[in-house]
Amino acid sequence: MLTLAVARAVRGTEPLVAAEIRRTRLGAVVGVRRREVWFETRPGAGLLGLRTADDVLLAAAVVDGVGHGRSALARLARAARGIAPDGSGPSDSSGVSGMEVSASFAGRRNYTRYDIEDAVGHELARSWRLRYHSRRGGGRPPSGAMAWRVTIEGDLAVIARRAGDRPLHRRPYKTSSIPGTLHPPLAAAMARLAGLDAADFRGVVLDPCCGAGTTLIEAHALAPHAGLAGFDRDPAAVAAAAANARAVLPATAPGPFRWGLADAGRLPVADGSVRRVLVNPPWGRQVPPRGLLGHGLDPLWRELRRVLEPGGLAVALLHDDPGAGGGTPAGFGVEEAVQVSLSGLHPVITVLRRRSR
Repeated sequence: MLTLAVARAVRGTEPLVAAEIRRTRLGAVVGVRRREVWFETRPGAGLLGLRTADDVLLAAAVVDGVGHGRSALARLARAARGIAPDGSGPSDSSGVSGMEVSASFAGRRNYTRYDIEDAVGHELARSWRLRYHSRRGGGRPPSGAMAWRVTIEGDLAVIARRAGDRPLHRRPYKTSSIPGTLHPPLAAAMARLAGLDAADFRGVVLDPCCGAGTTLIEAHALAPHAGLAGFDRDPAAVAAAAANARAVLPATAPGPFRWGLADAGRLPVADGSVRRVLVNPPWGRQVPPRGLLGHGLDPLWRELRRVLEPGGLAVALLHDDPGAGGGTPAGFGVEEAVQVSLSGLHPVITVLRRRSR
């Protein structure tokens, strides 16, 4: 029996999430919306293994004709009232701290997200015999609450329940963090754009601004035979990266990861020895540029041009799109550019190929 699932995505990465679903044969994609990919799948099909998705949900009701007026709340409540426990959740309240609902919608409406959450949440909690925890007034649901989500785009709404016990973007390995650490599904998207999901990829993958190690850990998930080298000029970042890597491969020593202190403008890496680069240069927001990058990224591009093999790829998260007036770094050509929405900004995942000459 097929189930409708909804994969939540960073805005702009929806096609990458859809491609991962198809490539891993998790199901058949039936629709793409803002920050969502809808697909038909079979229960227990490995949904929690999606790496480019923020979260994955199981649709319980699709509601058409949801307008902008407050009558929409009654329509959503009726749909929620018709959702009965299906045996995939708890049969009683044992071990579950209640029910929570998160809602979002596109465009202007005559109701708030809290109105939607409460209209749906009270009905779901009644059916499941759980206490509903509202976010209205700044309330925060307790840990362990059954999580539901309502999204509305146009006149179509979906009411869905989280497939796992936590959002997919909360990776278990992320035991250490630092300011400016990269969102794991975005790092996974960068790794896929670098072609690391090719069969039996081998070679060195470099991150010259490794932070807490997220890009290389996501790269390892796709390319377990690759060598992974991460450098940062901040000792706290290198320590966090090493700790997170140990959470992935606790019994492996030294394993595929190599971490070290270095300025991204002067890397201890041999010429032409790297096949792929994944990099999230400092934006100057949470992490100010320092060292040789303090006055711009030219030293970084010079080093990447030096260490990459001819034809190698560098996938960078940048504020300026090199393919749209941002200035392509010398010695590189733009293969692809994907604009995303992240923390209120709109950076571009840029795929750069090192020219042979």
